[in-house]
Amino acid sequence: MTVFYERFERHDHATGLKAHSTHYCPGCGHGLVHKYLAEAVEQLGVQDRTVAVSPVGCAVFLHYYLDVGNTQAAHGRAPAVAIGHKLANPDAIVVSYQGDGDLASIGLAEIVQAAQLGLPLTVVFVNNAIYGMTGGQMAPTTLPGQKTATSPHGRDRTMGAPLRMAEMIAGIDGAVYVERVALYDAKQRVKAQKAIRRALETQVAGRGFAFVEVLSECPLHLGLTPQQAEAWVRESMTPVFPLGLKKDAKVEAWPAWRPPSFDPQRLASVVGASTEAVPRFASGFPRTAFGPDVGIKFAGAGGDGAQTAGLLVARAAINEGFDATHIPSYGPESRGGTSYADVRLAETEVRSPAVPSPHLLVAFNAPSLARFGPAVLPGGVIVYDSSLVPERPPGLEHARIVPVPCSRIAHDLGRTAVKNVVALGALQAAASLFPDQSWLTAVRQALADKPALLPINEQAFAAGAEAIRRVEEVVA
Repeated sequence: MTVFYERFERHDHATGLKAHSTHYCPGCGHGLVHKYLAEAVEQLGVQDRTVAVSPVGCAVFLHYYLDVGNTQAAHGRAPAVAIGHKLANPDAIVVSYQGDGDLASIGLAEIVQAAQLGLPLTVVFVNNAIYGMTGGQMAPTTLPGQKTATSPHGRDRTMGAPLRMAEMIAGIDGAVYVERVALYDAKQRVKAQKAIRRALETQVAGRGFAFVEVLSECPLHLGLTPQQAEAWVRESMTPVFPLGLKKDAKVEAWPAWRPPSFDPQRLASVVGASTEAVPRFASGFPRTAFGPDVGIKFAGAGGDGAQTAGLLVARAAINEGFDATHIPSYGPESRGGTSYADVRLAETEVRSPAVPSPHLLVAFNAPSLARFGPAVLPGGVIVYDSSLVPERPPGLEHARIVPVPCSRIAHDLGRTAVKNVVALGALQAAASLFPDQSWLTAVRQALADKPALLPINEQAFAAGAEAIRRVEEVVA
């Protein structure tokens, strides 16, 4: 078979027996479902068009086994990711592969809305009545009376009844084909194999949304042998989750829709960007002080401009041909407390956008300095607004501390809102990441529609840099 790998290169680096066996527990049904899905993809001749979407759960390593396009989704969000794939590429055959804890709990809203939208998609839903990967907690599909890690005395009425997902999806207008199957004997496996193929055929024909629920064994958390687990599914699960076809609507195929444009010129016009070449001023990445990856955190109260400053830094790095990310965080305390922006700059590629331990910190208020100052890496730089933080807090001896009266400087310039640009000028003078023109180019790009504000922002940048020089003269 060409779709289901014969050698699992990603499983434990393909050494020994693990190169030929899955990571699933003995008796788990996932391996069979993978096989049936791979067979259907191969029989229909759609391998090069297929994209499998797997979220958090036991199927998280689906890409180990299926030689198709693979996308990893956040917990419960596989249907949303699948919709994105299908709308962007209508010819793709998109399969959302999910477990019961994922689809029926955190992802319930996503699967319901995806079914109602009714796009030609295929969902394979593996129901083993338990949260398998995370320790055997009660799932939305756990049976009445079933004991789990979070229902040690059995699921009772106070915990609600199990969700019958196949029946729920069948009742939604957008769903076209819905069936529930099982794996506990040869006859049921043949039915499961046919149902998964039928669901893919429904998508290949463009008819609409197809959903197959597979009752699967989880011997580990049931505390049973594989044979006993099969009997449990037959005797205990099927009375609660009756097998069979739930819906097979006779509908016409979806009309073709126009996929989105990926033309750079059109995309640039939509987001207000330009495709013109940007001048570069840096001779290379500033790796002397911090290496090939620099983490920067801007923190302050709402309105301090931390997010704008972060975006300007990221833009300056991208203009110079480097990779950069900006992740905002707006907490409920943003008015008067601290919210922050994580900015990561990389010579080649940002591996993780989060900046829990920054090389550089710009703090616009005391709570931000107190919260994030201790996390700055040894040898890093902390620039803080001394207008609002008159006394340096203790415990920051590991970093270079640079007090700059950003708010007062901005006020003296006649516009307090530019204190974040003052801070950028100070950061540049203190850390020498890029030449001044790199930063000023980013500022000019940001103010392309507000040219009247450019002079004062340029003055603010220069004033921040000058404030650093004065601090250094005093220290010297």
